[in-house]
Amino acid sequence: MLREGAVIAYPTDSGYALGCSLESRDGPVRIRRIRGLDERHHFTFMCADFAQLGQLAHLDNAPFRAIKAATPGRYTFILPAAPGVPRRLEDPKRRTVGVRIPDSPVVRALVSELGAPIVSSTLILPGETEPQSDGWRIMEELEHQVDAVVDAGDCLPEPTTVVDWSQGYPEILRVGAGDPGRFE
Repeated sequence: MLREGAVIAYPTDSGYALGCSLESRDGPVRIRRIRGLDERHHFTFMCADFAQLGQLAHLDNAPFRAIKAATPGRYTFILPAAPGVPRRLEDPKRRTVGVRIPDSPVVRALVSELGAPIVSSTLILPGETEPQSDGWRIMEELEHQVDAVVDAGDCLPEPTTVVDWSQGYPEILRVGAGDPGRFE
């Protein structure tokens, strides 16, 4: 379904997310609409491994070693976008992307089967502050807005720790489930 342009809701190691393929022109628009976000929203690319991550982001030696030691895990890394990343999916001012290698067998299986990263955004509905964590509830609320819900049971709605490496050094933007101490 992702290869055909679908938008899905799927469980991660930090709550449910909405996702689509890199090639989907309509998917990011639909995700923004569901979440009530504007064009400035920064998407995250869910990657299966460093080979996929390296296609999306530029990594020098220091961030490579630090990120490799922390993944798979509950971290989102902000890095300079690689030349092949569609401009519509990168931060327009900073030319950066958010990337993850999650510690979730469901996500890693989806991404591996797709053979490409999944363009994602945490599934936080308008007016709410916590990510969705229950597949059947998501299906009831979003059944006409998403093409599929991957229900692999409940997942913890803990946000990731966000680490910005875009300036060549780590800056903690949000403390979440991943230990920020390794980057301080």
